[in-house]
Amino acid sequence: MRSKGFSLLELLIVVAIILIIATIAIPSLLRSRQAANESAAVANLRTINTAQVTYQTSASGNYGGIGDLITAGLIDSRFANSTTGVSGYSFAVTAASGNFTSTATAISTNNGRYAYYSGPDAVVRYTATTTLAPTGQASQPVQ
Repeated sequence: MRSKGFSLLELLIVVAIILIIATIAIPSLLRSRQAANESAAVANLRTINTAQVTYQTSASGNYGGIGDLITAGLIDSRFANSTTGVSGYSFAVTAASGNFTSTATAISTNNGRYAYYSGPDAVVRYTATTTLAPTGQASQPVQ
C-alpha cells in the first residue's frame, strides 16, 4: 500500500526554492521603498516651500517654523512628529526674519539614502547621509 503525500526531500526542495526567490526579491523591494520615500520627501519639501510663500504674505514678510505653518493650516500636523515623520523622513524648518531652511532627514538608512534641504530660492537639494551616495554629488539640485 502506497501512502499519498509529499516526502521530506520534496518539501525541502520547495522550501529551498522559496528561499532563493525571497533572497532575490527582498532587496529589490527595499530599494523600491527607499526610492518612494525619497520622492515623497522631495515632494513634501516642495509643499513646505509653497506653505512658506503663503505664510510670508500673511506674516509681514517673515517665514515660519513647522509649528507656525501647522497653526496657519498650511501643512499637516504629521510634519511636527520627528519620531514617525512622514514617509520615513522627519522634517524641520529653521526660520529667521528673511530666510529659512527646510530639511528632510531619513529616520533610518532603510528609509532613504539622502537628506534634503531647501531655502527661499525653492530649490530642493540633497546631501549624502551615508556612504551609499554618489561621491562629489552632495548639495546638487534634485532633478
